[in-house]
Amino acid sequence: MRVKRLSHHAGLIALVTETLQGFKAELFKALAHPARIRILELLRDGERSVTELQQALGTEGSTASQQLAILRMKSLVDTRRSGNNIFYSLRDPQVNALLAVARQIFDAHLVQLQAMSAEEPSSRQQVRAGNRHRRLIRTSRPAA
Repeated sequence: MRVKRLSHHAGLIALVTETLQGFKAELFKALAHPARIRILELLRDGERSVTELQQALGTEGSTASQQLAILRMKSLVDTRRSGNNIFYSLRDPQVNALLAVARQIFDAHLVQLQAMSAEEPSSRQQVRAGNRHRRLIRTSRPAA
């Protein structure tokens, strides 16, 4: 009986893990377009009308509507109708934290790129020369 319980418990853990990974994959798919990320950033400070979002994005109405529909389907935004206007807002404010972390990762990569570009040319040339030398040694070895 104990083995059965452990097996059942392990199966539940695997199911939860798989479900969580699937959720994360779908979330990142929803974030996989610059316009959708921009919309989420625009909604950071509160709800906005479709017209405001279209103007801020500088895109055609159909483009903004398509991106908003995807965000709605992925449950990242909520809508509210007032007369002829539709307003969008973030469903979960933790999206802001996720976007902030993405910005921190970007900043860290930018700093690394800047540091690499600021290296002395002679250092980069030495690294390249060392790489060429290693390739020559590998290719000049007799076959075993």
